[in-house]
Amino acid sequence: MGWTASGIALARSFNMSAIDTGRLRHRGPIIAGIGFASVAGTTLWRRSSFTNSRSNPFACLSISTDASIKEAVVTDKAPAALGPYSQAIKANNTLFVSGVLGLIPETGKFVSDSVEDQTEQVLKNMGEILKASGASYSSVVKTTIMLADLKDFKKVNEIYAKYFPAPAPARSTYQVAALPLDARIEIECIASL
Repeated sequence: MGWTASGIALARSFNMSAIDTGRLRHRGPIIAGIGFASVAGTTLWRRSSFTNSRSNPFACLSISTDASIKEAVVTDKAPAALGPYSQAIKANNTLFVSGVLGLIPETGKFVSDSVEDQTEQVLKNMGEILKASGASYSSVVKTTIMLADLKDFKKVNEIYAKYFPAPAPARSTYQVAALPLDARIEIECIASL
């Protein structure tokens, strides 16, 4: 009863026996992958016809909702979050840095009204968050830049390039209708730990 038509087809294509998940529903969680199932602490392995005796079972990437795998990163060397969010979160060897503004950490005020000064301060603040998490600019794999005015793109690029060594992270840049506190720029990033 617990199998769908596509699930049965997938199981047959990998030469797996069907498991009636309806019977297991009240006995414990089930985690299944291609050729692997774990039922209430019992592990069942089945080699498919396309594997040889020397190969290792393949690794399975799983995403957990267990709150213990995520850890908030907090540093007083960067501006505090302006709302109910963290400066950054570590999860599964990845760091997710929230959008950073060009605020001076000690005062909570913008360094100036210029996009150049705010960009410089944003990247300094981001560096402090990266450092507090055990990462650095070189471990950043993706950034997202939000600009109040896309005409500032060239000015931002000149400053941005000083902080990220080659190969530069993947990046998206957008002009947005407004930013918190009327900022000129906000940058968020993802880094590998």
